[in-house]
Amino acid sequence: MRNTSGSVEVITGSMFSGKTDELIRRLRRARIAKQAIQVFKPSLDTRYGVGKLTSHAGTEFEATPVEKASSMLDRLVADTTVVAIDEAQFFKLDVIHVTQELARRGLRVIVAGLDTDFRGEPFGPMPQLMADAERVDKLQAICMVCGDAASRTQRLIDGRPARYDDPVVVVGASEMYEARCRTHHEVLRD
Repeated sequence: MRNTSGSVEVITGSMFSGKTDELIRRLRRARIAKQAIQVFKPSLDTRYGVGKLTSHAGTEFEATPVEKASSMLDRLVADTTVVAIDEAQFFKLDVIHVTQELARRGLRVIVAGLDTDFRGEPFGPMPQLMADAERVDKLQAICMVCGDAASRTQRLIDGRPARYDDPVVVVGASEMYEARCRTHHEVLRD
């Protein structure tokens, strides 16, 4: 059954904060409610397999990889009521238009993604997605240095903090990233 008005929900935070687990939890609840679900993820994210979302904790849900956000509209099935998008920070800004169009059509859109990049700066389309959303949940991880709440993603190269001018998009997991609090987040600058 389709809602009369759509909505956008954003789940955000640093790496290892449980964003994908929370997305999958919401999708499982939608499935129990017998809602028609479609899940998309960027095709460049192949860390844990191509046709599924997988959290760092190992939770899985089937997903369709797409190269660009507009492909989601092309692949939308007529009876879909819930659309989920994982790793939204990897899409270009057109993902903003796509989420708004899906919500305009009356769908529930659930988006998960990093709010900031390894430098601690807003990541791609995420700030606008959060501003446009009816609901935003910002999750925290645990700082790998002190154990406090972590809101930052630390990129490490050979065990040392990455440099500010290193590429922003480098897909990886615990081998190159850690959750850090504000105090222990470091970015090397020249």
